[in-house]
Amino acid sequence: MRLTRYSDYSLRLLIYLGIKSPTLSTIKEVARHYGISENHLMKVAHKLVQSGLVASVRGRKGGLFLAKPAAQIGLGAVIRLTEEDLSLVECFTPETDSCRISPNCRLGGILNEALQAFLGVLDRYTLADLLSNSHFLAELLNLPQPVERQAPAAIPIAATVR
Repeated sequence: MRLTRYSDYSLRLLIYLGIKSPTLSTIKEVARHYGISENHLMKVAHKLVQSGLVASVRGRKGGLFLAKPAAQIGLGAVIRLTEEDLSLVECFTPETDSCRISPNCRLGGILNEALQAFLGVLDRYTLADLLSNSHFLAELLNLPQPVERQAPAAIPIAATVR
């Protein structure tokens, strides 16, 4: 099984927005940092905005940002949203199933069990899990260190004693 580019770009966009949170990011900026197509990313962003995972601000100073906290964005939900067809084999779709052995074949059941296990694992993780190493991700994308994940500046001891 291989996830579509659409799902891949969706996850990448969510990761990028999570790293940059709460700052707005543009599609052009994200595409440039990842070296991916702006056109594809625009379609992905549109779907994520429609779904309520991402919000957008229009205008010259506009951009995209996470509409929910990263801990509330489940990876399984993202994959279910972005994968058009999780039918691993023809017999998963009875309307178009033309396999002669479907009525007595166990392959469909086994593959469905495997798919449910795959999605079950993804359901255990959120975008926050992917962002636990955001300082390294920011470095790889040549971004400033994430604001909310930076260590607080040290306060000189002399300044606190009066």
